Amino acid sequence: MANKETTLIPKRAERDPFALIRAEFDRFFNEPGWAGFGSPIFRIGRTADEAWTPQVDVFQKKNRLLTRIDLPGLTKEDVKVEVTDGYLAIHGERKKEEEEKGEQFYRCERQYGAFYRAVPLPDGVKLEDVKATFADGVLEVSVPLPAKAETTVRKVAIEEPAKAKAAA
Repeated sequence: MANKETTLIPKRAERDPFALIRAEFDRFFNEPGWAGFGSPIFRIGRTADEAWTPQVDVFQKKNRLLTRIDLPGLTKEDVKVEVTDGYLAIHGERKKEEEEKGEQFYRCERQYGAFYRAVPLPDGVKLEDVKATFADGVLEVSVPLPAKAETTVRKVAIEEPAKAKAAA
């Protein structure tokens, strides 16, 4: 199973806002068979741990940052949600075995795979108000967004330059 030590996510202080996007593009184009394609033919020669990366939706709604991740066949016990170093970290492992017997056939399929996804969080997030729900194979994590500082506008008077006043 993936863990925080094996990820390439930098600490909050040294974070590049495009690092996660770059890492996803590098992973997509540099792995054998272009792993970003979901088709099984592109998974040839790859381990089960590398073959599964669940999709994540991140959006803002009612002053909260919502993260939804499709995890079909998993239970809430198979998934861990953590907030660390300015990131929302979601990781887990799936173990699925399907067996079918007939009069003239036997079929057994096994799917195993660990995953790790990280979503950068804005500064000032209150960790004690992070909530997660899991229903129908969809994990939803809700993070309160920090209040935006009100922008105050101060009108500045335009004065004549000191040289212009002295010459007049």
